Amino acid sequence: MTSTDLQNIGLDGKESTAYLALLELGEATMGGLVKKSGLKRTTLYDTIESLKGKGLVSTAKRQKKIIYIAEDPRKILEQLDEKKSAVEKMLPELLSITNTLKQKPRIRYFEGLEGIKEVYRDTLRYPDQKVQAWVSEEMVLEFDKKFMDEYPKKRTEKKIWAEVIAPDLPEIQRYKGLDTASLRTTRLIDPERFPLAVEISLYGPDRIGIMSFQDQLGLIIESGPMARTLKSIFALQWESLEDTKG
Repeated sequence: MTSTDLQNIGLDGKESTAYLALLELGEATMGGLVKKSGLKRTTLYDTIESLKGKGLVSTAKRQKKIIYIAEDPRKILEQLDEKKSAVEKMLPELLSITNTLKQKPRIRYFEGLEGIKEVYRDTLRYPDQKVQAWVSEEMVLEFDKKFMDEYPKKRTEKKIWAEVIAPDLPEIQRYKGLDTASLRTTRLIDPERFPLAVEISLYGPDRIGIMSFQDQLGLIIESGPMARTLKSIFALQWESLEDTKG
């Protein structure tokens, strides 16, 4: 038995060390407990008070000295049972709150280039599905080349097909030339008429990834209605490009 074992059931490191030491001694003065536990006296006073509050330590006075006594460790199990019972009573209400929250969009922000990479990584958590993306010129020209070389390989390994709408530029055309090997179909648009300043990826049942390379900011939005609407807009543009740039 180590203090780490007790930490796993709710005691902090100092509480675990002090309780185990006192349990081995049975009872002790503060001086004896300091010597056995290796903790500082000033620290032990607060720690013992905390353990008393949890019902694991009691005190007695003998010959003008305060004696600290370790309570039966089965009290830990009793307390856990009490907590479990309390949670079970609250569970219906907690679940009703959770269901309400699920109906609201969830937005997460990621800053810096590493944050943008995290949005890309999130798209890989949905294997055997499809990603639809508006790709910006900066993604191909300016972003971490090593990362962007590895990303399609990982996406292909997970059998995630990509449909991409991107600006019709020389570098993007080279990117398009790798479509077959990358499980991707790219359709091109006029960058003058339809500039893409950010990248937007639609993936999973309800996720929208937005990456701004100029702002060095990534966002992941979880919203079924927003994702379905953007997928419809993507499909409308995708079909309009089929005969011209497909």
